[in-house]
Amino acid sequence: MSTSIATPVPEPEGAPEPQAAPTRPRPAGASLWADLRAALPGWVVARVVVGVALVGTRWYLRLTREGDPTVLTRSRQGLMSWDAAWYRGIALHGYAGVGREGLRFFPLWPLAGRALAAPFGGGGAVTVGLLLAANVLSLGLGALVHRLVVAETGNVPLARRAAWLTAIAPPASVLVMGYSEPMAISLAVLAFLALRSRRWWWAASAGLLYGLSRPVGVLLVVPAAIEAARHLRRVPAGEKVARAAAVLAAPAGAALYLAWVGGRFGDAMLPYRVQGAGHLRGALADPAEVLVHAGARLLRGDLGSQGHYTWALGLVALAVVCGRRWPGSYTAFVAATLLAVLASHNLNSLERYLLGAFPIVLTGAGLVRTRRGEVAAAAASLALLGVYAAAAFSSQYVP
Repeated sequence: MSTSIATPVPEPEGAPEPQAAPTRPRPAGASLWADLRAALPGWVVARVVVGVALVGTRWYLRLTREGDPTVLTRSRQGLMSWDAAWYRGIALHGYAGVGREGLRFFPLWPLAGRALAAPFGGGGAVTVGLLLAANVLSLGLGALVHRLVVAETGNVPLARRAAWLTAIAPPASVLVMGYSEPMAISLAVLAFLALRSRRWWWAASAGLLYGLSRPVGVLLVVPAAIEAARHLRRVPAGEKVARAAAVLAAPAGAALYLAWVGGRFGDAMLPYRVQGAGHLRGALADPAEVLVHAGARLLRGDLGSQGHYTWALGLVALAVVCGRRWPGSYTAFVAATLLAVLASHNLNSLERYLLGAFPIVLTGAGLVRTRRGEVAAAAASLALLGVYAAAAFSSQYVP
């Protein structure tokens, strides 16, 4: 039987997560130091694993004298390869300097990199600024996840597991690199913290920034609408305005960027249109058809490029479990993200997109119920983190 979410006493290990909205005193385990202490071990280990993967990949490529210039360049770029290189280029030269394909990268992260480097100038300063900000924010993300789970459940062991799993999940190499994920996911968690505690203007602020940070930022409107609709008839008019702001904030953030693109390049939808290129997301597809295709191929022993078919079906299963264990707004956020990701036959970066749907990680943490299970889950996750990081640095995997 679930413990009420209003009870500040931590739940026993493995207890199911409650469903009611939290309106209660600060629970045990909710302090800045407790949050950081829970996040720090996974944060440190993840950086060791990704660093070893980078050094090992470079050594292997030198040993084998790999001749592909793209592979060698990406290996030399290291933590600033793949999307991180795009963010660095936009921060340095603006969108006009990187071409229209760069418009698919929303502006908040490159603007942050430019602002951090402004006192120093130069490409090196942008690189350092982006990497430093990404890694500091990654630690903050783990702390925020710990705080959110404690606030929702009072289950401190579950919160600790969620914090370290966020840091060492197989696609979490992007939390070490110069990607926007540390900032974007932190904003999503902040938005949920605010929505669930009825701090509507804080939720609106986080949502606006989230909408400016990534193409799928508009999806935050789904959980925000669910939370804002609770007991709506009984709230005063002023609070209704605040709730409406929280719901519309993420779409408003995206609309600000799209309006700028329309004024500058003549087509406001270019950031989404360029994603339709065959080497990127490709044409839109029916998510159900994609899942059926993935299942059929798996039955024939085909895991898909980079194991995407396995991940796709596994993430759907976790979404179902999320629906049974977490409040409806969490499940809706996962479902909306999953549908957006599966709306393409090209499943590149599938794992990274679903890392952004952070309730998936919370759900995975809830499946681990014993100390032996924790050790096994951590070992498996770290091994996959290292494998995927090495594959990314050697151009075998798109993070």
